[in-house]
Amino acid sequence: MEPKEIERQLLTRCLAGDQQAQFQLYQRYVKAMYNTAIRIVGRPDEAQDVLQDGFTKVFQQLHTFRQESGIGSWIKRIIVNTALNALRSKKRLFYVELDQNLEQIAESSDTFLDIDAEIIHNAIKQLPDGARVVFTLFAVEQLSHQEIAQQLGVSESTSKTQYRRAKQLLKDALPQITTSI
Repeated sequence: MEPKEIERQLLTRCLAGDQQAQFQLYQRYVKAMYNTAIRIVGRPDEAQDVLQDGFTKVFQQLHTFRQESGIGSWIKRIIVNTALNALRSKKRLFYVELDQNLEQIAESSDTFLDIDAEIIHNAIKQLPDGARVVFTLFAVEQLSHQEIAQQLGVSESTSKTQYRRAKQLLKDALPQITTSI
């Protein structure tokens, strides 16, 4: 059976209220969604809260999933929005932009070969909330400046300005990758 067909059957079972299928869907995506959440909110306890709220929304809104994209993309959008709302509720300010996807840089740049991914992750976690969030939205989640500005309620120029700030902070923290970012 093809993966898409397996996914369709799993979704059908979830929509029918099958708790085992819901658990399977959760298990299939929880690790990736945790990684997304923690990159945005920065703290494990907050990321767990985002996951709980986000997956609750997933199962409450599953009937609205139109299958125009993959279920993973749809779930990720809910998790990203839930994380952003969590940050907004704490009245944190955040903005920034990055020109390339961090994961692509890490995989394709020889400069990164000598740097442990944990070091890069820790440098990103040390960014101020605003820089970290928008860096993540642009570099990892691949939202455009316009989408980031709309999501965060800021102008595109603010996003670009904050990106330069984040980029400089990362260059200072990781001088060995200065040419890559």
